[in-house]
Amino acid sequence: MAIRLTVTSLVVAAFVSSYSSFASENTEQSKDHAPEISAAGAKLTYTEIPYLENAFIDASPANRQDGIRVGKLGADGSNKKMIVQFAKEIAAYKHGTFDSLLIAHKGKLVFESYYGKGRVNLPHYQASATKTYSGLALGRAIQLGYLSMDDLDKPFIDFLKQLDKSKLVKGADKITLRHALTMTSGIRVSDEQKTKIYKLPNQLKGQGEIQTILENSAPITKQSQTFKYGYGPALVMQVVEAVVPGSAESFIKNELLSKMGITNYKWRTNGSTGLPEAGWRSSITSRDMIKFGILAMDKGKWQGEQLIPAEFITDGTSRLLFTGDDDVHWGGKDISKQGYGYFWWGVDMKVGDKSYLGMSAQGGNGQIIMIVDELDLLIVHTAHDNKPQYKQIIAERLLPAFI
Repeated sequence: MAIRLTVTSLVVAAFVSSYSSFASENTEQSKDHAPEISAAGAKLTYTEIPYLENAFIDASPANRQDGIRVGKLGADGSNKKMIVQFAKEIAAYKHGTFDSLLIAHKGKLVFESYYGKGRVNLPHYQASATKTYSGLALGRAIQLGYLSMDDLDKPFIDFLKQLDKSKLVKGADKITLRHALTMTSGIRVSDEQKTKIYKLPNQLKGQGEIQTILENSAPITKQSQTFKYGYGPALVMQVVEAVVPGSAESFIKNELLSKMGITNYKWRTNGSTGLPEAGWRSSITSRDMIKFGILAMDKGKWQGEQLIPAEFITDGTSRLLFTGDDDVHWGGKDISKQGYGYFWWGVDMKVGDKSYLGMSAQGGNGQIIMIVDELDLLIVHTAHDNKPQYKQIIAERLLPAFI
């Protein structure tokens, strides 16, 4: 069942109205089909994408022959009324500026909706969710035998043969791939040094990036190897580049994304290093975000093929460390015990007197892939607003419909 909803917010309605002819030229939308960006519209920058004139809400998503199984919301005992009501509120811009909300339950996509700048075929910027995809690329390299799970506990610089190790800071050999994946490398570079480093891009080409970082970092010590959001993804991408045949770019395309039928995407190249951006600047569609969630929930399998080692996924989607509750991103009164895996965030989400572990790939301004294994539930949304307490919203408005 697809529902068309007119945007009710007066401010947004006025904005959308000014774009109406532009939107109709660049968007294909009908009553029963999710809105699609036209070929001309796909060439626009994200800021140029017009708002949808009408939100699209579907409690029985179409089978687009993209490898995603589909079902009907409510057919398995879930509360369809609660989800549709929440979607109507999103459409009225009562919860910030969402672009999409998709839900898979028990392995099937049961809800699909688009708002704002969302389109079913438009790759949406991922921001830091890119870190999770970079980590999975390393997992893919392990599955294919270019690395082993034991290699995660070896010094990552051992895989980078072009480094001049004599110039690296003391303790650089103590950084393992596992440290990189969990943001516990211990690398500490001052803001002043960072400014100097990135004013000389030629020295960052290839492994020069790591050479420069590890020449300018404070010494690596046991005390410094605590959680600090930063260099981990760059270290991982450098190792992928070093160990796989060809380049990291072609490997990600052919051995990870294409294997999952992900062909409509953007992944920028770092202008300094020449490698794919490791921590941001990728864009994929919301349905392809669902695929990554399914891959994680199926312990690295996609349509029966083991793409990522199950052990890698199990570890990576666990809270291997706790980061504290002083600053829980997108949290609220029911969100606690923030932790981290391999570029996956974990929190407890309280509903009534019970808490559910949610592990998420996430990026600034509202990009999220949230898996709740206990409920066999996968939630994906995109947005362009960093203010809402997205995880609190999930706990309050979405989880109860599946409990």
